[in-house]
Amino acid sequence: MTPRGKQAAALALHRFGFGGAGNAIAAIAGDPRGALLADLERPQAAQITAANLLSSAQAVRAVFAFRAEEMARRKLAQRAKKDEQERLAALTGAKSASLASAEPQAPKQQQSGTPALPTRLMQDEAQARIDAATGAPIGFVERLVWFWSNHFCVSVDKVVAMAGAYEREAIRPHVLGRFVDLLQAVESHPAMLFYLDNVESIGPNSIAGIDRDKGLNENLARETFELHTLGVRSGYSQADVTNFAKVLTGWTWLPPGEPLHGGEFVFNKLLHEPGPQTVLGKSYPDSGVGQGRAVLADLARHPATARHIAEQLAAHFVADEPPPALVGKLEKTFCDSDGDLKQVAKTLVTADESWTPQRTKLKKPSEWITGALRLAGAPSAIPVARIMGVQATLGEALWRPPAPNGFSDREAAWIDGVPHRLDLANDFAGRSAGQYDPLALLDDSLGPLASAQTRETIARAESRTQAVALLLMAPEFLRR
Repeated sequence: MTPRGKQAAALALHRFGFGGAGNAIAAIAGDPRGALLADLERPQAAQITAANLLSSAQAVRAVFAFRAEEMARRKLAQRAKKDEQERLAALTGAKSASLASAEPQAPKQQQSGTPALPTRLMQDEAQARIDAATGAPIGFVERLVWFWSNHFCVSVDKVVAMAGAYEREAIRPHVLGRFVDLLQAVESHPAMLFYLDNVESIGPNSIAGIDRDKGLNENLARETFELHTLGVRSGYSQADVTNFAKVLTGWTWLPPGEPLHGGEFVFNKLLHEPGPQTVLGKSYPDSGVGQGRAVLADLARHPATARHIAEQLAAHFVADEPPPALVGKLEKTFCDSDGDLKQVAKTLVTADESWTPQRTKLKKPSEWITGALRLAGAPSAIPVARIMGVQATLGEALWRPPAPNGFSDREAAWIDGVPHRLDLANDFAGRSAGQYDPLALLDDSLGPLASAQTRETIARAESRTQAVALLLMAPEFLRR
């Protein structure tokens, strides 16, 4: 039976958002599906604007300059130490200590206690992301942003200066638009080109390839097929991967040291493999950057892509093994609407299969933490570095996926880590429990989703701190 009223409202907030807070359950109880649909229609719903956030190109140039200055300081320190050693040796006759033993000085930013520039840039981006999630009335659009950011993931381990800006520039503008535009934006973004090594890919028969005796890197082509569009076992061959990699040669960036436009996308014809290429049985003439855009446009509209995206969305929001009927509805909307992601999202929240009362999805650490922050109502009181550290401790470090397929949506990946959340729940409760009535928090967060056993457990807690920790660890709060 499909839930109604406050039951449906609480389910909507947890399944499609980050959980209840304040009067959110009561506010949407009259029409939970309508509230979710209205969230999709908010102007600039997915956008983040903050004066302290740099573009990806600005950030990569700033980090390049920072590291160059840091290296210069180290070298000056080493020279000074060497000069001092030689002066002492001349005075005492002692042999100079090996220069290799010189300890490079830490950057001034680190000595003063202020985070170094790369860390500060990431923390600023993280704070803006957390604020968007905790401040959203419902959070459905933010959840879509997080889904697509994980689907098209990059890692700060490789693109430290660009990960947050990449999400703002390539993901957020397109999560409610057409998939083809999202795909084009992602695959041509310097963060993705660098993360999947396309900046190193050179057409063997291009001018640069002949001159340098270098060749293809197939990482971007392979992951675009396997992860971003068609999915595994969807009919593409190794020849398709190789030919698509040739198509994508020349898609690169301007080096970060270029003072005006370093870090920006550029198509370099000298790196591009000349001639037509056949991908998935279709020949694409050599039209420079247009050749790659044509292949991406066809991949975006491929039936296998529609199926793959439908399966991924349904598994993320509803169940690890989603109802086949729901997958079919999402797939049909994707095809019928030419990949209109807002229409696909509308199908997701209006399909009866999405409203099963059984809440089998285990919240990932980031979703659980955000739900706790929303419940507290004062996320800015907790330093962003602390929030990021907690998320990393639980195995889902922000913008640091273990592989190009992102963080898993499956319960098996997270269930063993649930006991570790208890210490963090206790810590969180200890910081904030004195401000709240635990039973009021229970109603704000879970409302009718809370079982009689959970209510009794929280009511019998020995202290407010214990009660809030028990709420955060309740099965109803851990699942969506």
